[in-house]
Formats: sequence, structure tokens, C-alpha cells
Amino acid sequence: MAKKNRNRATDYAVYLAIRSLVAVVQMVSPRIAYAVADFFAWLVYVLVKSRRRIALENVCAAFPELGADPARADRLVRAMFRHFIRAVVELMMLPRKLHPTTMRKYLVLPHGANMLPPYTTDRAALVVTAHFGNWEMAGFTLGLFGFRTYAIARVLDNPYLERFVLHFRQRTGQTIIAKNDDFARLTDALNGKGKVATLADQDAGPRGVFVDFFGRPASTHKAIALLARQFDAVLVVIGVPRVSRADYPQCADFDPDSALAPMYYAIKCADVIDPREYADDPNAVKAMTARYTAALEKLIREHPEQYFWLHRRWKHQPKAKTAKQAA
Repeated sequence: MAKKNRNRATDYAVYLAIRSLVAVVQMVSPRIAYAVADFFAWLVYVLVKSRRRIALENVCAAFPELGADPARADRLVRAMFRHFIRAVVELMMLPRKLHPTTMRKYLVLPHGANMLPPYTTDRAALVVTAHFGNWEMAGFTLGLFGFRTYAIARVLDNPYLERFVLHFRQRTGQTIIAKNDDFARLTDALNGKGKVATLADQDAGPRGVFVDFFGRPASTHKAIALLARQFDAVLVVIGVPRVSRADYPQCADFDPDSALAPMYYAIKCADVIDPREYADDPNAVKAMTARYTAALEKLIREHPEQYFWLHRRWKHQPKAKTAKQAA
């Protein structure tokens, strides 16, 4: 299907508006930026009723006990909107704030002993994460650590915004691989023992492999496990949730009364999966997919308000098996 012609003037106007917003956020104090973010989060929650309804449905599906406690479910959804709008604002501030000399102010790496070895070995690695916490910060930060990584991402329809976002994502050394039309580049990266990050929590349609996610079958892409086996790539399952500085008193290097105190994240490693463990397993693809999905679920359960509940994660379900007709 041919792509729909886009209005270049409209695209450029949107780009200028976004660039202006980024400039304003970087100029004003963080307290003002957070206050405006919270206002917009409330506005989106109130006005975008269809998305709010989807989020509530998903939250109650994942946590059945919330179905009997609508006020609590509603608080979780409100917190989700607040977290993600704040995370977007923080991404705008990130280039001005996060540098090799300031990382301890904003980040903690509690599972470095598990997470970092796959980055230093002469094997390919697939870094598996979800729309959770502040996933964009992971690639940005790993570049600051000196790691040269790749990330699979969808190309934005607006070409001006695409160039702008691409510059942000690649400014610390990360290379972006287009999600839908850059398979050759992906295989070249894995053949070269590269470290490639990908999001792994969206519905894969009727042909996906069905594994449990919060107690319900969820269609999940097979490609990650297939690539891991084909290229002998270790799977590193991570999440980047916003955490309390009080939980990491030995690491925090920051004034708790600072306006930027809320911008504190942990790069957590939930599991490291070696495909060699499944070499003789005829169901290796499903087993590996189920394992990394369970690891992502574990992270989300720790910080449920930081998961993007707006996806229809359980949109497709396994087809019911029909009884064979008698001959």
C-alpha cells in the first residue's frame, strides 16, 4: 500500500511547535516544568476518555482485585498518566542534565553484576525491555557508559520530527535500526556481536506465540527468541523505573530538596537468558519468550503505575480448539 501524501507545511509546523516546547522546558526551572507536566497529565486523563477506559480495562485485567476497588484502579491510571508526561518532560531536560560526571545524581545501577557482563563479552546480545519506566533513558545512559549499542525503533511519519528524535537517540553513541524495513542492518549488527535493544511488550497479532502475561495468554513476537538462537545472542531483560532515592541511600548523590529530585531512575536487570540453555528444547522459542515475558511482568508488578497500560496487550487470544467432526 502506498504511503499517504503528507502536508509538509503541517509537518514542519508540528516540528517547530515541538522544538519550541523543548526550548521552553530547558529554559524554565524544573519545578515549573514538573507543574506544567502534571497539569497536562490531568488534562489528558480528563479529556481522552477512550484511552482512560482502555487503561482501566487493562489494569483490572492484570490485577483482578482492582475490579472490586474502582477508586484504587483509577488512582493507578492517574499515576500512570502523571508518570509518563513527567518522563517526556525529563527526556527534554536530559541532554542538559545527564552527563558522565552527573550520572550518580539521576541513576542507580543495582544489578550491574548481572547486566553488564553480556555487554563486555564477544557475543551478540539482545536487550529486551518494555514500555515501562523511562525506556529511552536506557540507551542514552549506556552510551554515556561507553557502550556502543543499537536500538530497534519505528520511524516517525513526520520527517522533521524523525530527524530531531534520531539525533537525540544517537547523540551518545546508540545507533537506531528502523523497525520495519532495516532487517539487513539488524542482522549485520548481530553478526558483528552487537548489542541490540528492543521493546517486547506489544500484541503480535493472531500469529504470535501465546505466553502468559499477568495470568492471561498474550500474543508475543517470536522474532526475539528466533534471533537469539540464530545469532547465539544472550537476552538481557531490563527495565528503567523511577525509584525513590531513599531506597538507595548508599548511591544517591543529590540534594533531596532539589527541584530535580523526582528524576531518579534505576536500570534494573530482571533476567539474563542464554539460548544455549535451550539448545535441546523443541519448544525453545516459546520457553524463552515466556521467560522474558515473566521477567518483564516482575518488573511491572514492582512499579505498576509506570507501565503503559494504553496498549491492547491482550487484543488477540488463542483460537478455541474445535472438536473433530465424526467421520
